[in-house]
Amino acid sequence: MADEPLKSAYELAMDRLRAKDRQAGVEEERPLTEAQKHEIARLRQEAQAKLAEIEILHQKARAGLTYDPTKPDAAGTLEERYRTDRTRVESRLESAIAKVKKGS
Repeated sequence: MADEPLKSAYELAMDRLRAKDRQAGVEEERPLTEAQKHEIARLRQEAQAKLAEIEILHQKARAGLTYDPTKPDAAGTLEERYRTDRTRVESRLESAIAKVKKGS
């Protein structure tokens, strides 16, 4: 014990959290392999491209939007669809990254 260097408060807190996780059965994260890093980068790049496509289509739809008295909330519907599409792509990205990290 005397030979070990003193730990900072941060290191002590992290040690306690790791011990708590072990007791709770939470799996400790392993470092990513190069293949996993490349796959995650590829997934992020694809998602970024899809988000850019969604953004372009949204801008085009907004530019072509005119007021229609029969559809007073057309702009709101368009914005909601845009947010839903973005959320879906981001959610799929997170799921895919989680799978890669698990090694599935």
